[in-house]
Amino acid sequence: MASSSRKEPLSVDALLQKQREEATFKPKFLSKAERQKQALEKREADIKEQKKRDQEEKAKRKEFERSAAAASTGAPAASSSSLSSLSYDGRAARRDEFPRAEQYDPRDPRNRNRHYNGRDRGAEDRRQTAITPSSSQSNGSASYNGHGASTLQTQKQADAEQNTLTEAEQALIRNKYLGITERSKKKTRKQLQDKKLMFGWDQNEDTSDKLNPALFDRQVEARVFGAGGRAGMDPAQQEASNGATNGDPLRRGAKSAFAEKHWSEKTLEEMKERDWRIFREDFAISSRGGHIPRPLRSWRESTIPEPILKAIDEIGYTEPSPIQRQAIPIGLQNRDLIGIAETGSGKTASFVIPMLAYISQLPPLSDANRHLGPYALIIAPTRELAQQIEVETKKFTDSLGFKCVSIVGGRDMNEQAFSLRDGAEVIVATPGRLKDCVERHVLVLSQCLYLVLDEADKSIGLGFADVLDYILDSMPASNLKPDTEEAEDPLALMRNEAIKVPKYRVTMLYSATMPPSVERLARNYLRRPAHITIGEANQAVGTVEQRVEFISGEDKKKARLMQLLSSGLEPPMIVFSTTKQSVDSLSRDLNRAGWNVATLHSGKTQSQREEALASLRSGQCPILVATDLAGRGIDVPDVSAVINFQFPTSFEAYIHRIGRTGRAGKRGVAFTFLENHDEDYFYDLKQELSRSKLSSVPRELDRHPAAQRRITREMKRKRNEEEE
Repeated sequence: MASSSRKEPLSVDALLQKQREEATFKPKFLSKAERQKQALEKREADIKEQKKRDQEEKAKRKEFERSAAAASTGAPAASSSSLSSLSYDGRAARRDEFPRAEQYDPRDPRNRNRHYNGRDRGAEDRRQTAITPSSSQSNGSASYNGHGASTLQTQKQADAEQNTLTEAEQALIRNKYLGITERSKKKTRKQLQDKKLMFGWDQNEDTSDKLNPALFDRQVEARVFGAGGRAGMDPAQQEASNGATNGDPLRRGAKSAFAEKHWSEKTLEEMKERDWRIFREDFAISSRGGHIPRPLRSWRESTIPEPILKAIDEIGYTEPSPIQRQAIPIGLQNRDLIGIAETGSGKTASFVIPMLAYISQLPPLSDANRHLGPYALIIAPTRELAQQIEVETKKFTDSLGFKCVSIVGGRDMNEQAFSLRDGAEVIVATPGRLKDCVERHVLVLSQCLYLVLDEADKSIGLGFADVLDYILDSMPASNLKPDTEEAEDPLALMRNEAIKVPKYRVTMLYSATMPPSVERLARNYLRRPAHITIGEANQAVGTVEQRVEFISGEDKKKARLMQLLSSGLEPPMIVFSTTKQSVDSLSRDLNRAGWNVATLHSGKTQSQREEALASLRSGQCPILVATDLAGRGIDVPDVSAVINFQFPTSFEAYIHRIGRTGRAGKRGVAFTFLENHDEDYFYDLKQELSRSKLSSVPRELDRHPAAQRRITREMKRKRNEEEE
């Protein structure tokens, strides 16, 4: 029996079947459409619920506003039944049942228990004690006994006397309750709907001197340490100008700030730092290097010796040029100098005048010191530039009693030695011929301590770096000044052997551009120099209109050249080409066309080169065809046009070429013929045309791929490798 009653365990299949039957949650996987349908239904239900809540809130808000309006005006709120009858839970609805705005404040702790279902609980208690309702009602109206009626009437009279308010008081309560102010009444519908911020104005908030004069009874002047005061004016000058005007103090201050005189109307003693800053900005003068003296306003305000000032008057220099205004004061201190200025800006006089002031302090040349050589040396890269500097220098030296000699190639060495037999204070030379004279002992530099390198980048570009090193080593003093402020001290420069003051050389470097070669030259030859830049470095003259044309082929370019020469351009004109063969070919073609042309390149003799420049200056030959030899320092007055038949081999040469026109403030025009093989300079040319106020960038150059970015040496190397 025991064995028969024993339960058999369930099998695995039976257990699994039982678990399936007892499972309370059976997951159901919905499709995407079913999930979207459920989401939409849930969204619709939420929207309906939200709308229902909004309607309920809106209804409650309207009921509250209706009750508040009725309480503020003293009129009973509108209802479906008459308020004189018993309603609303059998109680009388009277005006006293609603709290007044001046009596009720929900934020007041004392009023927390006063409001009960829109009624005054105190008034409710009074009504419950004063009114004794009858035990029975008939026809829906309340019946009272005589005592209760009289008590009710007495209570009504007391409440009426207590609640009697004037119309002004009621309006004030109503406005205060509804938050209406005087400023908000003035706002129009357009102002309220405007998205801009509306600032209300109140007379009590005005701070002008007429409405609140007490604010301006006592003015406190802000004191500024350093030069100048408010708006760059001294306080004493401000007070003087303010005292001269008896009016509005604000207008007095504004008038005094703008009543400052221009620097041209002031004396030298009245000039402030602000005036000097404006002066430099007017002439585009920028300088750096430490201990920079103030620029010249006029010749007579400078420390130039009187004999040199007389020579300046005789020559006819009325006003100094921008480079002369800043370079001459620095040169008078015998400091090293780097001057960067556009061509035709008067660089020659800017270094000749301080050089002559330096020489005038030295003992005159005699038999005792004539054999020691010159006092000053000027080195120019080309013969034409050296001769031009000699002409400009002789304008000063002839009246001062000094002697200037030029030593250039292409002339007889014996003739130049004969010119030096009596000595010379100033020598202008080219590097190659000067080295020959030093090697042959025709010239010594034993007392030469003043050196000027004009167009120094051209000298380096022509391969005269080693020659310059040899010449500088032949000078008695080096540029190894102490790298301290003593190198900038003009009194510690030279010549007092009694106290053993060391002698240092004065080196000046001038150029129209500042390529990397000039920067390296400055580091090698100059010590703590003063840098002067007029305008912007490596930029063309602002008075030249630059026109660029894309022309391919020699025949088309020659035809366009003939067309330009026949277009009515005033002579003289200069046509530049790159090679000597191209210059000779152009000269022959122009001569066949009937033009009288002068030719200038390095293949000509010195006499031929001088004759070509003389014929151009005299007007005998209206056209000069030349290489870059004529692009540096050649001063031909009134050149109307420059034509670049071939683009030069460097962009700096392009700047110097077009600088032959538009000199001394006059207008000029430069035509340039471009071909595809000149693409290395398209980017720089585009930038230069963009900076010029008189020029425009042609569409073909603006859209050319080579004009979008500068081509580097690495890009050139890769391109050459691909071509090979």
